[in-house]
Amino acid sequence: MADIIVAIDGPAGSGKSSVSKAAARRLGFDYLDTGAAYRALAWYVLDRGIAPDNSDAVLASLGAFDYSISIDPSEPVVMVGDADVTDAIREPRVSSVVSAIARVPEVRTFVTGIFRSTIDAAPHPGIVVEGRDITTVVAPDADARILLTAAEEVRMARRSAELTTESAADVGEQLRSRDRADSRVVDFLTAADGVVTVDSTHLDFDQTVDAVLEVIARETTRTSHG
Repeated sequence: MADIIVAIDGPAGSGKSSVSKAAARRLGFDYLDTGAAYRALAWYVLDRGIAPDNSDAVLASLGAFDYSISIDPSEPVVMVGDADVTDAIREPRVSSVVSAIARVPEVRTFVTGIFRSTIDAAPHPGIVVEGRDITTVVAPDADARILLTAAEEVRMARRSAELTTESAADVGEQLRSRDRADSRVVDFLTAADGVVTVDSTHLDFDQTVDAVLEVIARETTRTSHG
């Protein structure tokens, strides 16, 4: 198991994934994108012809869900069985249904078990784990817990820059609807006790990575002496 666990939460478009990957690379840590598991499950449900809002059918399918993800921050590969779904799980058809699946409590419990097993098996000195409820549910005892956020208009602009094939209005509505749906089960907009907020509204990418690394250095020093 990794000696140091860094938990990073935040809303869509906050830069969680890219900042977490960059921080993990700088530290020589592993990196776990927890959202990929929910996306992979959404892809799997669609691939099997299951209605995403049919919770009973989704839960019944979990036993055959063969999921794996690499935790190399430079090469995150997502597999479902023998299928490489690294790119497929980012498709709009998957994005549009992932919240319906992710908000089922039994699904979250099942997937959290996958995350904890992955953390336990991490080979490097530390691991950066990012997602929606990492600081409170998945790794509440993490050495450093961070809420990475930014103003909504900034998050929409960043997401629009990533998704160049979609209009800014469409991207903005997707982002808002995803946050609305997910906030029914997870509070990822408010820092829990002991969680440090990093607001990247007025920071560029490198500045945000530096700010996150500063928090990690401070928190891990504190916890190692605590």
